[in-house]
Amino acid sequence: MKPFLRVALSAVTALGLLGAAAIAHASDTNVVRFGIDPTYPPMDSKAPDGSVRGFDVDLGNEICRRMHAQCKWVELEFSGMIPALQARKIDAVLSAMAITEKRMQQIAFSSKLYQFKSHLVAHKGAGFGSDAASLAGKHIGVQSGTQFETYALAQWAPHGVSVVSYKNQEEVFEDLVTGRLDAALLGTVEADQGFLQTPQGKDFAFIGQPLSMGDHGVGIGMRKDDAQLKASIDSAIASMRADGTYERIAHRYFSFDPYGE
Repeated sequence: MKPFLRVALSAVTALGLLGAAAIAHASDTNVVRFGIDPTYPPMDSKAPDGSVRGFDVDLGNEICRRMHAQCKWVELEFSGMIPALQARKIDAVLSAMAITEKRMQQIAFSSKLYQFKSHLVAHKGAGFGSDAASLAGKHIGVQSGTQFETYALAQWAPHGVSVVSYKNQEEVFEDLVTGRLDAALLGTVEADQGFLQTPQGKDFAFIGQPLSMGDHGVGIGMRKDDAQLKASIDSAIASMRADGTYERIAHRYFSFDPYGE
């Protein structure tokens, strides 16, 4: 083969490879891999066909639509979300993750999506409240890696409360029903719709006063170096709030505005 022909073919091959790489890169940027723990209805749950659904999922799909991207939902245990994000196994966390000072040291967050208070759930007529003194000697279930675990360990454990951590919320409910736990700490909405309004939770109720975890609401967690992704997601959230889409999605799940306290 003549030298000039080899050079020409090499150039064509290189251009082809570059084109393929560019196409692959463009395709990758049009997919947002959201980490989700589908054990927190109505925020995150599984449909009978195995797909994920819930308030977070509807918000995420609308955000992706406005970004001209495709959502890919990656199921993970909640405690593994930030490690998976940092290892680039996912692009963002959209699974009722509260914006806390501790987490903001590790990752970036979108603007707020919603904000709820939290509550203790126990057997009806349990006879104790949500203050540390009345919980002394009690076993309180929390999901590992959540703000509820952080709060209980900081506020209650030093006063003789046994804080028991579980991989997922379903395990907390199971041990609450069987009597291995005296109470469980979680978000008010998740507790109400995911447990108290189900046959499993018919003998249980909220106890004590609503609790503030000291967070800044719930947002979408991202790597700090993904500034463009954060800007795109924040823009999508702002436009959803402005044109009424956020309100319409929220009304599928709640009779109140979940954006505030």
